[in-house]
Amino acid sequence: MSTLVVYFSFSGGTKFIAEKIAETLGADITELKTSKNYPTEGFRKYFWGGKSVIFGEKPTLTNEFADLNQYDTIIIGTPIWAGSFTPPMKSFISQYNIRGKRIALFASHAGGGAQKCFTKLKKELSGNEFIGEIDFVEPKKSLEENLLKAVSWAKGLAI
Repeated sequence: MSTLVVYFSFSGGTKFIAEKIAETLGADITELKTSKNYPTEGFRKYFWGGKSVIFGEKPTLTNEFADLNQYDTIIIGTPIWAGSFTPPMKSFISQYNIRGKRIALFASHAGGGAQKCFTKLKKELSGNEFIGEIDFVEPKKSLEENLLKAVSWAKGLAI
């Protein structure tokens, strides 16, 4: 079975986790890149991120993807913005008809929880089998702890 880790990372925390999961599983990995640049500091960072989620924006992805049919399992990672997954992930999900896959979800956030985000992702990705979900609070602040957590979770997915 082949596995793909697809993620968007804004400040590096989700990337950190995605890379460790992909390494643990020997999976292919793709970071979503967009033509849109988001503000990275201060109030504007939160305002623009939240506004983008609330208005359902779908920024143009600049990635070229191989045929997703070659993957049995897709692991999706996103930061949480305004209680939801990021607009680049929304673009990915709407651009590709992902059906009949084994899906695992992970999210990074600052402490607000991930259940609302996971519920929205599962709704958008209906028609798939969900095999796991996990969230990481500020992944780069507790590097060693989150590395161990990511590795343990990935190994438990039975891929």
